[in-house]
Amino acid sequence: MTLALYALAAGLEIGGCFAVWAWARGGASPGWLVPGLAALLGFAWLLTRAESGFAGRAFAAYGGVYVAASLLWLWLVEGQRPDRWDLAGGAVVLAGAALILWAPRSG
Repeated sequence: MTLALYALAAGLEIGGCFAVWAWARGGASPGWLVPGLAALLGFAWLLTRAESGFAGRAFAAYGGVYVAASLLWLWLVEGQRPDRWDLAGGAVVLAGAALILWAPRSG
């Protein structure tokens, strides 16, 4: 469930940030800011639903999912295929996220 939550949060964060990018750098109308800000609020709320006793741990694990989702966005939305270095970096951060999420902890 946590990974699905993170995937949805990543979609909202990337979409929200892209809306701001489109307005600030792409010449899109200021109307793009309304759905963009709504998406960013939804992203922040979703992260509070993550199964973690500590916000920092939830955010750190989410970071790996965000990087992987950003590479998917790069490919599927922006039409730029990730290169081998992008994919290697994505694998490294996902491995780090897995360690943070599922490492055995005492106490």
